[in-house]
Amino acid sequence: MEPIDIFKALSNETRLNILQWLKEPEKHFPKQGAHLPKEVNYKGGVCVGDIQEKANVSQSTVSHYLTILQKAGLLESVRHGQWTYYRRNEEVIRQFAEYFKTEI
Repeated sequence: MEPIDIFKALSNETRLNILQWLKEPEKHFPKQGAHLPKEVNYKGGVCVGDIQEKANVSQSTVSHYLTILQKAGLLESVRHGQWTYYRRNEEVIRQFAEYFKTEI
């Protein structure tokens, strides 16, 4: 975990919103997992298209934002066919919260 990368990732309102929405994916993305095969369990994973629709930005912009969040360690992803699903990396978020609490 690199705190500066996380601060940079969170310095954009839409990226911060994405992370907040993914905290409660069932509430913000009711049709999540629509393209996943039944045998695949990616609990909390949300398709890029659903995130793009909610964020109301272009597909290339949301993909760029998701890449930034993932490189900072805040998101995990899995690809199934043509769809990529993202969810929060709760362990890194926990580590960052602890760092913020003790160091800042």
